Amino acid sequence: MHTWIPAERNFAYLTWKQVEALPKDALLILPTAAIEQHGPHLPLATDTLINNLLLGKALARLPAELPIYALPPICYGKSNEHIGFPGTLSVSATTFMAVIRDIGSSLASAGFRRLVLYNTHGGNSSLVDVMARDLRAEFNLRVFCLFGSAGAAFTGLGAQEKAYGFHAGEIETAFLLSATPELVNTSEYTVNYIADIASPELLKPENASATFAWLTRDIAPSGVMGDPRPATAESGERWVAEASTKIAAALEAMLRYQNHFQP
Repeated sequence: MHTWIPAERNFAYLTWKQVEALPKDALLILPTAAIEQHGPHLPLATDTLINNLLLGKALARLPAELPIYALPPICYGKSNEHIGFPGTLSVSATTFMAVIRDIGSSLASAGFRRLVLYNTHGGNSSLVDVMARDLRAEFNLRVFCLFGSAGAAFTGLGAQEKAYGFHAGEIETAFLLSATPELVNTSEYTVNYIADIASPELLKPENASATFAWLTRDIAPSGVMGDPRPATAESGERWVAEASTKIAAALEAMLRYQNHFQP
């Protein structure tokens, strides 16, 4: 699989002696993503590729002296919203959380104190929040959560797509057009929105105070939630730059964070 993680910041490339020599307040990043359907035009690895792409570009922006390293990713996520689409590989919430817990335990036993859970799959988000608190309580780790593009502006993106183009839509398609165009089947674009920002309805599937549970096959026969048609490699490059800048700034803030920290 493609990687954009700089070799010098790849934790798995180190020997155990090199790991032993790292400062114990180094910032270690655990990527969490998914292998799941992304419509007819994007690969199953979309969330994992985007995670690696944005994190790798962010790490390349950091000053070389900062002790920040990327752990190998958890590629399999809680993806049961996409069950029924061939290729989706989902793990249970219990399994996903157990893996994060055990990795946290391993890091704590080696004396490390700072861990970032960097997630790029929506189905994992609530579980990541739970595990951040649990790791803090059980192992006294200082745990940080970082999601998606870290609040990037997505300059030029329409309001409807920004709100509900969250799966195989314009953003994800543009990211891969800029980074792995050979994996994007531009002849297979389909369009579907899970909700309309102009709708006055109180009850919505996402981004509302009152929501309902949904499965992708219930509301998006092709598996796409959004409109990939306007996506371009140029917009993807711009949005990767915006997102990686935000992520890099967040990582630096996490490394510096000291408030109430118990060593």
